[in-house]
Amino acid sequence: MGRLYYGGPDSAIEIEERALAHLKLVVTTKLRRGESFTLSWTHAPHQQPGRSTIWLHPAIPLWFEFDDPEPAELSARWLDELAHSSHSTGGIRMDLSHPGPSD
Repeated sequence: MGRLYYGGPDSAIEIEERALAHLKLVVTTKLRRGESFTLSWTHAPHQQPGRSTIWLHPAIPLWFEFDDPEPAELSARWLDELAHSSHSTGGIRMDLSHPGPSD
């Protein structure tokens, strides 16, 4: 399991490592361009039921933490889907209870 920290060390969002690797690539690309957007997710099965949304902005501290020292294999299709959704009014949406697509 990996973690996305946004705003401070007490703000860990647990995300499956493969999903986090995909999210990292899309988010860092957007923020490098100075673009702000939302990230929404449904909570994982081991968490309280519900969903959350955060506003991602280049000025707010962000880091990704992976337990596995080896990088995950990335899916070009999943990256395209996430990148496309990042440009929509709803922002990136992830379901943390289901793995993403594979190529």
